[in-house]
Amino acid sequence: MLSRVTALLLILCLALLIPGQMTAAEGSPVMAGFDEASSGHDWNNNRFFLMMEEKTGQSFQYRQFKDAAEYTQWKAGLAPGADLPAVLFKAALTDAETVRLYENGVLMDMKPLLAEHAPNLWALLQANPAVMQAVTLPDGAIAALPMIDPMPSNNLIWINQRWLTVLNLEMPTTIEALTDVLRAFKTQDPNRNGRADEIPMTFTGLWDLRFLQHAFGLIMNDRYLGTDDSGTCVSLLTDARNRAFLTWLAQLWSEELIDRNGFTSGDTLRKITDTNATVPYGVVFGPTALQLLPASAADSFVPLEPLAFEGKTVYRSLLGPMTKGTFAITTACADPAAMLEWIDFLYTEEGCYLSRAGQKDIDYEVHEDGTWSWLYSAEDVMNIVMTEDTIADGSATPGYVSPSYQLAFDDDATHRQLERIYALASKSVEPIPQIYLTDEEREKFDAIWPAISEYCETQMTWFITGDQKLDDDTWNAFCQKARELGIDEIAAIYQSALHRAQ
Repeated sequence: MLSRVTALLLILCLALLIPGQMTAAEGSPVMAGFDEASSGHDWNNNRFFLMMEEKTGQSFQYRQFKDAAEYTQWKAGLAPGADLPAVLFKAALTDAETVRLYENGVLMDMKPLLAEHAPNLWALLQANPAVMQAVTLPDGAIAALPMIDPMPSNNLIWINQRWLTVLNLEMPTTIEALTDVLRAFKTQDPNRNGRADEIPMTFTGLWDLRFLQHAFGLIMNDRYLGTDDSGTCVSLLTDARNRAFLTWLAQLWSEELIDRNGFTSGDTLRKITDTNATVPYGVVFGPTALQLLPASAADSFVPLEPLAFEGKTVYRSLLGPMTKGTFAITTACADPAAMLEWIDFLYTEEGCYLSRAGQKDIDYEVHEDGTWSWLYSAEDVMNIVMTEDTIADGSATPGYVSPSYQLAFDDDATHRQLERIYALASKSVEPIPQIYLTDEEREKFDAIWPAISEYCETQMTWFITGDQKLDDDTWNAFCQKARELGIDEIAAIYQSALHRAQ
């Protein structure tokens, strides 16, 4: 492995060979976007942009926003004729912002140019109709490009494999088996410290817990929406399976099998930072177990496979195979074709490596068997490569995240975890396809949703904690109130949008 000093010298020597580094020539198009301060990126000095300039000949002047509120306010003020940049990179555009900026003449329709000037992206869209549908506006335009990731980040359920081994327990495959495991975690001292300090399952609010709904046959999104057997968008909030799910959680609460602070404290308060501390958790939620655990303990946790319901195993996909709104070209751009040719490189495997791993033989090396590994220590990867040489950390980066890039990383522990995550991704489905709403549909949604969300989240939490008894009368009253507030209208809004896109 290269020492940090040697690697830095190699980077410095290579930098001397690249003209026009650090600041672009006056007159270059302006690239604006959001890359929070915590990423450590400085676009004017980040080597990703320098290497992209070497490959494409395209330079930019950079306007990097590091504060989310400032960037949101800036986007809200964009208008034709204003001081528009040529492109938005790491654009962090919401659906509503994309529609508004396009309809107001700020963003251009890129679709007519994609086949000729972004052939790699176009091929990915042609091969993935769901992604094509998701990025297409109601009038057929494509105003913002996505990050495409067949192995997207998800909220996973991580179970303490070490505790299972200590207690000689099998990995649970049903909700009944998981309940028995949680009881064993609480009563049989799996951390072997002689104290009853185990928390069988910790979580942050109902949002985490809903990722267990699959064990009751429910796959719903944060709007309580899913699809029925005919593919029609429906609200699953009032479904009998949701009542069964809440009843089960109330049972866990009464037996103290789930964290009593789960509805009132966040990850920061529950996170363990002491590598020598005794781990109290049996099940945690998060993209990785590192959300709550130090690296020394995270290896003990593995993703829980989807629990079977009526013989089927399926899991909720949080983001789907993409993140929308990551790149856009404004109507002030003098050469849209050149901008698309620049961004199209990121939709290749080579572009994936450059944006996420840096430079071959400088930041990483590829072995004869096709695997790759860093040429830095883990500390220097975080402090140098991720901040100075690559761009993927922080807000979502446009491009294609190749599964081969992720699965070829030469670390046994990481590879085992990624294989499990990839297997889970293959069983994950989106509750409903991603789709843009029209302004009218979004205004109607915005008028209805807040009251529904506040009432339903509060009431379901009370059902779980016993502050509100869950019986036929209270359940029927809950369903009636949800309907009065407009839960079925929410489903109708999205069904109309889906029907239009089909």
